Amino acid sequence: MKKIVFAMTALLLVSQVCYAADESCDTRASEKKLAGAAKNSFLKKCEKDARISAAKADCDAKSAEKKLKGAAKNSFTKKCVTDATK
Repeated sequence: MKKIVFAMTALLLVSQVCYAADESCDTRASEKKLAGAAKNSFLKKCEKDARISAAKADCDAKSAEKKLKGAAKNSFTKKCVTDATK
């Protein structure tokens, strides 16, 4: 039961971070006065970076739940982020 609650909380946080990132990326693009292809490229990179950050936070929480440390934590987090951002 705890795992289900934890997973649902993590999903909620990730969805909020992604939504906030969309607004933040648009705002930053507007502040930089980007248009056309430059704006599209900037938004694509910004949103990808936001997804990676959200996935890393989620994966760090999962590694803490599993009580991983050192190289095991790094390996788990790297694989988890890669799988989450495909």
